[in-house]
Amino acid sequence: MRKNRKINELRKIEIIPNFSPNAEGSCLIKCGETHVLCNASVDENIPRWLKGQDRGWITAEYGMLPRSTLDRMNRESKLGKQSGRTQEIQRLIGRSLRSVTDLHKLKNYQVIIDCDVLQADGGTRTAAITGAFVALKLCINKLIERKKIKSDPITESLAAISCGVIENETYLDLDYSEDLGAEVDANFVITENEKLVEIQMTSEEKLCSEDNFQQMLTIAKDGIKQLIEIQKEILSN
Repeated sequence: MRKNRKINELRKIEIIPNFSPNAEGSCLIKCGETHVLCNASVDENIPRWLKGQDRGWITAEYGMLPRSTLDRMNRESKLGKQSGRTQEIQRLIGRSLRSVTDLHKLKNYQVIIDCDVLQADGGTRTAAITGAFVALKLCINKLIERKKIKSDPITESLAAISCGVIENETYLDLDYSEDLGAEVDANFVITENEKLVEIQMTSEEKLCSEDNFQQMLTIAKDGIKQLIEIQKEILSN
């Protein structure tokens, strides 16, 4: 049982915009003790397979710094390849951002989002998606300001949150210890209009009932609503 917050309560959320002065868009997002730096960079070299299609692209890279966890992990560059987990997460971030972007309005620009985990305590991928959206929006604003694109290609806001089932109770925004002990854990990517972008769910020690799933979806939507309100407040300043 949680001691410092209710089971349907988010961790303390802080988003610091324009954290990296050299990036077109950036933020540092803190979800409890999980901290992720998100940078958006504009590249005029779009993927070769997009040539002549008169549209842009959004892609993402994700990584965890060696001391983002309790024990030091090796850099993947030293190992010579990315892990399957890293590839899966960065593809998830890219898919999520593209789902709320009209790529034709990006013309022939590619936006690369770098999500670097400075400190990990569960929910790094969901924090990365929530922060990446802010970095992308700030980047888009700069492209419009510089008259590189004519109008905002982002169709609606988007965020992500984790949920889990622990001793048949449904929890929102799991930290690492909770995730470790969860019978079922899930990640939800949802838009401002409650459209489901992606759901990742795993039954660890017991199968997920329909009731448990509906409860997770309900509290996930509420958590996403709160996250998007925070995003909007940050972006309006």
